[in-house]
Amino acid sequence: MLYRTYQGGAMSPTIQAASVAAWNDEAHVEENRAAYIAKFQAVTPMLAEVLEVSLPDASFYLWARVPGGDDTAFARALFEQEHITVLPGSFLARTAHGVNPGSGYIRIALVATLAECQAAAERIVRFVKTTTI
Repeated sequence: MLYRTYQGGAMSPTIQAASVAAWNDEAHVEENRAAYIAKFQAVTPMLAEVLEVSLPDASFYLWARVPGGDDTAFARALFEQEHITVLPGSFLARTAHGVNPGSGYIRIALVATLAECQAAAERIVRFVKTTTI
């Protein structure tokens, strides 16, 4: 007797056909990739004026070292004062051997429109220039 080593439900033919159509469409992938490249190229130099940040080799996010090193306090104050949400890097890693590799960094997701990302970057620059954490 032959047994499966896994479990799973088969997709209906309608869902399979929709999946094939979606996977065969690369136009939306190219458009999305171009949009992210434009956002990274516009926002990174602005933020680099006040934060240690550089273009990533491959990512949906920018990682920036925060002044003072307290990523949680920085993210909280940025939200309170500028209404911008970033994620403290220490939330994305765990401490091992006394070190949290995300500590002291924020993760910035460039998911909004180009104009909104640029406006947010301007507010982050203003925040860093005028706030002491």
